[in-house]
Amino acid sequence: MSVKVSPKYQVVIPENVRNILGLKPGLQVEVIAKGGIAYLVPVKSISEIKKKFAGKLNTKNYRDKKDRIN
Repeated sequence: MSVKVSPKYQVVIPENVRNILGLKPGLQVEVIAKGGIAYLVPVKSISEIKKKFAGKLNTKNYRDKKDRIN
């Protein structure tokens, strides 16, 4: 699927792509250029990331900060 770049260098993300990725107005995305390809990566807040992993991480074997080697 292709889109045109406007004179202001804007593009419209097609509706089906927005729906698949769960993009909403006001969402911040990081734009990364690599190997001639532009990637749009949604920026997630720390609280969103914590919610996603809540109860799924086993921290039993984590060392305390005082025990870590710097």
